[in-house]
Amino acid sequence: MKSINDLVASAKTVCDRYRAGRMERETVREWVLGLGAYPPPHGERVREAAEWFRLHNREPVSEDIVLADIDRLKAISAP
Repeated sequence: MKSINDLVASAKTVCDRYRAGRMERETVREWVLGLGAYPPPHGERVREAAEWFRLHNREPVSEDIVLADIDRLKAISAP
């Protein structure tokens, strides 16, 4: 388990890069799936994001899926 501060900073960076088109969805997916365990409330958000990316792993994806991806990434870094 890494620190919450590192998780929040990384999630913000990944979200910003993904939203700007500077990071491929598969890279984001692999990052989320590679996250470890975290305490609440971040741990639940990480698990939810991981489950989302497991279920929605086919390319290409619609704009609605991308927006939902971004929402999950933003949730990880929320206070």
